[in-house]
Amino acid sequence: MTVIVARDDGNLACTRRLGLDRFTRLVRAEVVHRGKSKPCLRIVRKVFAAAADSTLSTAGVTEHRQAALERMGWTLTDWERARTDQSAVEARMVAVLGQLGLTDLVCSIDGLSAVGAAAILAETGDQRRFTSARAVVKLAGLAPRERLSGTFTGKARLSGAGRPRLRVAAWRAVWGCLQNNRVYAARYRHLTSRQANRLKPTQAQTIVAGAILRQLYAVITTGQAWDPHIAAHGMRRPNDEGVVAA
Repeated sequence: MTVIVARDDGNLACTRRLGLDRFTRLVRAEVVHRGKSKPCLRIVRKVFAAAADSTLSTAGVTEHRQAALERMGWTLTDWERARTDQSAVEARMVAVLGQLGLTDLVCSIDGLSAVGAAAILAETGDQRRFTSARAVVKLAGLAPRERLSGTFTGKARLSGAGRPRLRVAAWRAVWGCLQNNRVYAARYRHLTSRQANRLKPTQAQTIVAGAILRQLYAVITTGQAWDPHIAAHGMRRPNDEGVVAA
């Protein structure tokens, strides 16, 4: 669409004159400019086929088409500006993380990027001000809470209180961790496949999000890199004599 509305100013006749091969090359250049390797050729062919469809010259409200494509061009420009601003902000966040000497610690958690950790810490501030990891989870509104009324006890549900942006940052961190962290991936598979009290995917992802917050708190407050054995079992590996290492 950038090729159509930016290069050709929304004039579909100009786009049609390019031909499919040249149109594909221009789209590929735009995709690479945005940090990707290659476009989806199936979508490119369908977009060009739609632009080259002779019935478009009479279909729809033709008087409004140019204005609609112009507004689409403004939207694409705003999107590109937002992406540029986001990249600049993320670079500054990662730089601050490095100045605090926390980059290696937080990135020791497999699947958690420096940007993801910085987004979480931007919402929590200094983790050492919390008395426990659970306090961080509660701040995000990810701690389950039972509904009690007299003798009635309902199901435990997330409180929904706390900082929604912290909750979103933790939720976004889940996706990378499930792809690259074998501990979290195994935990997720267990929660969604066990026979008793099987959880829905979103419920299991919420538990993983809370685990990320707790273990991020642990590595920062202790100054120790993330250990997958501790994350999975809650204790260090025993040495050759069967004694748990300190």
